[in-house]
Amino acid sequence: MTKQNKAFKFRLYPNNEQEKQFAKTFGCVRFVYNKMLAERKETYEKFKDNKEILKKQKFPTPAKYKKEFSFLKEVDSLALANAQINLQKAYKNFFEGRAEFPKFKIEDLNMQGMSQALHFGKSVHDNGWGMFTTFLEYKLKEQGKQLIKIDKWFPSTKKCSCCGKEQDMPLSERVYKCSCGLVLDRDHNSAINIKNEGLRLLTLA
Repeated sequence: MTKQNKAFKFRLYPNNEQEKQFAKTFGCVRFVYNKMLAERKETYEKFKDNKEILKKQKFPTPAKYKKEFSFLKEVDSLALANAQINLQKAYKNFFEGRAEFPKFKIEDLNMQGMSQALHFGKSVHDNGWGMFTTFLEYKLKEQGKQLIKIDKWFPSTKKCSCCGKEQDMPLSERVYKCSCGLVLDRDHNSAINIKNEGLRLLTLA
């Protein structure tokens, strides 16, 4: 007699509190995964020329980060442990030729482009952008407020906050100068553009 396996799929309908907890958990798992990956990459770069010392290095665990990032204590520890397991599987698949090198799980910003163009990928990833936006959104909801996300391709740096004209702005250029007469710190100009775009999106929400 042939043995057959039967699978069932169930859909969950969480309430508001459960949705918040899910969001917190997913954010924490993503945060821990990225932290462990960044640390392992840093360790490799530091000891790659000395294989014996490299072999003696201990891999980071989720528990390591709970003292510095106390919000990790608010979610299930098994969920965080799964992040470590998944990272280890990702490394194993890479070394056995079944997958590419493990990648960071980051979200609205064009993280890969920033890493390549600005050469500070690790510092960007270490900010835990996904973690930050997840917690910010849930904290705002508790207060009856709304998080407005600006599209990652919005030209906040290139756009003049006075007349709207756009121009290329290399990273070395710290002052925004427009033909309309505006002269402003590039970050200040970008912040004004982001605020105005956020207000525009808010009226459409």
